[in-house]
Amino acid sequence: MAIDYNQQIPNNVSLADNRRLQRALEAWQPKFRNWWTEMGPEGFQAKEVYLRTAVAVDAKGWAHFDYVKMPDYRWGIFLAEPEAGRQVNFGQHKGEPAWQEVPGEYRSTLRRIIVTQGDTDPASVEQQRLLGQTCPSLYDLRNLFQVNVEEGRHLWAMVYLLDAHFGRDGREEAEALLERRSGDVDKPRILGAFNEQTPDWLAFFMFTYFTDRDGKYQLASLAESGFDPLSRSCRFMLTEEAHHMFVGESGVGRVVQRACELMLEHDSGDLRDHGGIPLDLIQRYINFHFSVSIDLFGSELSTNAANYFSGGLKGRFGEAKLDDDHLLRDATYPVMEAYGKGFQNVEHPALNAVNERLRDNYVEDCQRGLNRWNKIIADSGIDFELRLPHRAFNRRIGNFAEIPVTPEGQIIDAAQWQANHDKWLPSSADRVYVSSLMAPVTERGRMANWIAAPARGINRQAIDFEYVKLN
Repeated sequence: MAIDYNQQIPNNVSLADNRRLQRALEAWQPKFRNWWTEMGPEGFQAKEVYLRTAVAVDAKGWAHFDYVKMPDYRWGIFLAEPEAGRQVNFGQHKGEPAWQEVPGEYRSTLRRIIVTQGDTDPASVEQQRLLGQTCPSLYDLRNLFQVNVEEGRHLWAMVYLLDAHFGRDGREEAEALLERRSGDVDKPRILGAFNEQTPDWLAFFMFTYFTDRDGKYQLASLAESGFDPLSRSCRFMLTEEAHHMFVGESGVGRVVQRACELMLEHDSGDLRDHGGIPLDLIQRYINFHFSVSIDLFGSELSTNAANYFSGGLKGRFGEAKLDDDHLLRDATYPVMEAYGKGFQNVEHPALNAVNERLRDNYVEDCQRGLNRWNKIIADSGIDFELRLPHRAFNRRIGNFAEIPVTPEGQIIDAAQWQANHDKWLPSSADRVYVSSLMAPVTERGRMANWIAAPARGINRQAIDFEYVKLN
């Protein structure tokens, strides 16, 4: 499906055939641009960036590269190609034709799902708006801006659904998406992780690895939705989300690689005198970002998640590939619970444990990246292993909220937690040190001392390509 770039709002949904919807989105567009100017990457709005833009939603057309100034980026509405004869694949409506319009009984629920998803996208841009000023290379600066503009387009995807299918309520929600601000005391973003700061590039790489990976699983479950426009929107968004996770995994891997190089060069694990990021400090960042991100899946047992599944609104990861009845009426699923000084798995109705199953998929996926980072360390001959903390560690939502637990999974008392907090999570001194390394490096092909060069450039370009034109 080709995307029409001749219109004011690029799209592949025949927007010109719906004048009411076109007017509503054209009225929202300048407000979005004002938000981008105010809250988008600070100091780089006039710079030309080597960005990728979709020209079609099939495998051959979704990535076209060229220089563009970010305020001129052609944000628009791109839905994946429709599937002929698509049906609802799970829940009580299993086997019915997929819905092209919102069923009345699910109107408020679907609106809440779409708003919550849409709220994460501008929040990411707001969290990352100052990072360009401390970029470790032009290559990384370009990747940051690619993530930013695509988060902006993901916002457009959800606003399109709100305006197209929810009338005045949808238009009001679209306005509110531009009014909330990440970390604002009075109008914060909806989900806690999106009110945290992203003050440095190590945090950015961790965010794009762990938190954008949560986005992958949330989008994948929404891509199973019986509401077909939501499904098609999320299926295309997943294509873009993959790049965000690549930025995170390769970014952390390059920090790990450089740490190993400096350790071998100086025969020391303490890299603070040599301008590197120590492996134990990287571990503390992992502990923080993993624990914050798994909270995004919600409570282990959730009536809301059960209702979303039963209603055909939000499925499981890879729903069509799962070998069961896709109804979950009699099925059970193991859920971890605190028991004495430890933990045990307890069988619960699978319908109420949909969140936990999705979290299990996520944790398994996260481990694959750590395996690759640990291979870098092992190949360097260094005796150190990065690990995911226990899923009960540092939790604020669900079964383990406010239970003091070590990264190894030992339940402790509050005094022990306070005494060891800075051993497990980034301390103020850690953050000050990492911040001290964040000096911008903008010479073509050069990298900051604390990060290794990437294995290859973007779109078959050289590493010393001019990814951002700063002059």
